[in-house]
Amino acid sequence: MPSWTSWLLLHFIAAVAGTWLARHYALRGNLLDQPGERRSHTVATPRGGGIAIVLAVVAGGLWLVFRGSHGLLLPAFLAGLLLVAGIGWWDDHRPLSPWSRLVVQALAAGLLAWGVWHDSGDWAGVLIAFGAAVVLVNVWNFMDGINGLATSQAVIASTAFAFALPGAWGLMGAGLLAACLGFLPFNFPRARIFLGDVGSGALGYVLAALLAAGWADSTVPWPLLCLPLCAFLVDAGFTLLGRMLKGERWWTPHVTHLYQAAARRYGHVVTTVIYGAFGGVTLLLTYLLSQEPVPTTLVVTSGVYLAALLLWVRLRRGVGG
Repeated sequence: MPSWTSWLLLHFIAAVAGTWLARHYALRGNLLDQPGERRSHTVATPRGGGIAIVLAVVAGGLWLVFRGSHGLLLPAFLAGLLLVAGIGWWDDHRPLSPWSRLVVQALAAGLLAWGVWHDSGDWAGVLIAFGAAVVLVNVWNFMDGINGLATSQAVIASTAFAFALPGAWGLMGAGLLAACLGFLPFNFPRARIFLGDVGSGALGYVLAALLAAGWADSTVPWPLLCLPLCAFLVDAGFTLLGRMLKGERWWTPHVTHLYQAAARRYGHVVTTVIYGAFGGVTLLLTYLLSQEPVPTTLVVTSGVYLAALLLWVRLRRGVGG
């Protein structure tokens, strides 16, 4: 296994160089996210920078596959990641229907679930892998229009996974962390490029894979795996539930999430920092509770999710969401 220093540095450098190249490619090809009533930004911004994160993570994953035996979950994940990133790259260039994207995302989720089943035979893990992939791909995709938000939250979650998971999957979490840090200066505090569907969906898929790998590892208290994802699972879940109850076309782009309303009122930087602070609390709790038994971590995690829900309700009223 490589040293953590070299592993992090290589992913960071690859992401910096890749993002710089992706930005120039987007500017030359007029690959721009235009502002609009269903967008959170106000200036036309290049998109597709997340391809740099994808390539760095895939390269690291392939190195791990060829260096040792890690079962079939890791290669299945890499194949699924290429599917999610590929359909996102296509959508960045020629917008597709949400149902076309969902079909490919479901196929990628199926690959991840198959890898879990092959390596562990755990049907609960299969269902978690499939559901997490479909949900997190779309949750992270929603966040991309706010400067630094999607990437900083991926940094927080991947940090937790990097330290919680052993072996190859811990390295995958560390690689995602470093690659996101390489991309972040291009996206925050001023967005010189967005992740695009190629990057935002891929971030969600990688985090889903790390969650599935953590579930399959009995040394990790499974409730802790959900802690770093709390803020956006609560927001996405209840925002979409509200849209469904109102009979709205919940699968179409919209600006009704709490972080979108907050960005309109307080600005992108303040919103990203506030969410980062909340994520930092969950990261600290993940570290402090890493050696605790499952019942203890389940109680704490449930309490955090309940607190996040109450905070979400109060803040929505405050920002007029």
